[in-house]
Amino acid sequence: MSNNSPWQSPDSTGASTEPDPYTTPGSPQLAASSASWTPPPKPGLIPLRPMTLGTILSASLMVLRRNPRPIFGLSLVIMGIVTVLSLVLVGIITVSGIDRTLSASEADSATIEAGATAGVILAALFVVALSLVGGSILQGIVSLEVARGAVGEKLRLRGLWNAAKGRIGALIGWSALVALAMFIGIIVFTLISALFFAIGGTAGTIIGVLTVLASIVGGLALTAWLGTFLALVPSALMIERLTLSRAIRRSWSLVSGSFWRIFGILALIIVIVQTVASVVTAPLGFIAGLGISLLNPTGNEAAAFAAFVGLYILTMVISVAIGAVTIIIQSAAPALLYIDLRMRKEGFDLELTRFVEARNTGDTSVPDPYVTNDSRAQRSAEPSPYTAP
Repeated sequence: MSNNSPWQSPDSTGASTEPDPYTTPGSPQLAASSASWTPPPKPGLIPLRPMTLGTILSASLMVLRRNPRPIFGLSLVIMGIVTVLSLVLVGIITVSGIDRTLSASEADSATIEAGATAGVILAALFVVALSLVGGSILQGIVSLEVARGAVGEKLRLRGLWNAAKGRIGALIGWSALVALAMFIGIIVFTLISALFFAIGGTAGTIIGVLTVLASIVGGLALTAWLGTFLALVPSALMIERLTLSRAIRRSWSLVSGSFWRIFGILALIIVIVQTVASVVTAPLGFIAGLGISLLNPTGNEAAAFAAFVGLYILTMVISVAIGAVTIIIQSAAPALLYIDLRMRKEGFDLELTRFVEARNTGDTSVPDPYVTNDSRAQRSAEPSPYTAP
């Protein structure tokens, strides 16, 4: 039977010898098929598509490079305040405790030493809480920079601060909640361990040691688990302007189903950043010790003290600057993962693309894609924080 199809010319084996118009180079069908696909737009910090590990890593580094003045300046101020307050508080309490211990009588020395130790521990806990507050504020503000940078906007410091207005209290409340949970956990584990040690004997000591080890391992595991599920809370607080309870639920729902991926990315970024920071800061102690010897070859005590203070201040300034850079990178990663998870679960890349395209054509009818229905009513009553200052 003959085949009169214009698209086929069978050979003796019955196979078609007509070239496939969709695979033949130069065919109009292939050209039309190729022209139908375009790469996702990249109006700013990231391409508007679900991100790979490489994209998240590079974008975390690009946040500082893309808008360095407001981001680094703000990070430097926050890290400087936290560091100075911590040093002053711990220094005053430590010196006061040592002075009281040295001047105490033999009968009161044990009580004063216990009080001084308790004071140092409380000061250290306050430093941890202060660091949590500063880190949460910075993470929230960096998340705003990431969110606006994803759609090609670049805010100055005043614009970022205006965008953060009304949400700083929520960030402080979140960090206070985290600090309270940590303190309660430490106190509970300490009391349980102390109870076993108080029993006395070999059995009590062994159980107490095992309890301490189990508490450390369990605490780290619980911190990693909760920290991963709640890593996006500052982003939800700042970008979507949700209440604290809704932000917690929002972070949990976004991370659900992607726990190990989120945990792995965040852990990898922390390891990379801290390793690089350690490599940079490790030689500072050696250089400081060598500098004291070079600046005071005669061994004069006053000159040695002055050199020590000067080099210590210089070391702290460098450490604060390095810490400001590392905390920006670590703060950018959760914000990028927040956007990535919304792209994967909610088709958020399409909303971002539609917003960018409408803005480029002058169409202002498309709403801010970062604001969900839960917060749009609240946001509509507030002045826009993204207007030019």
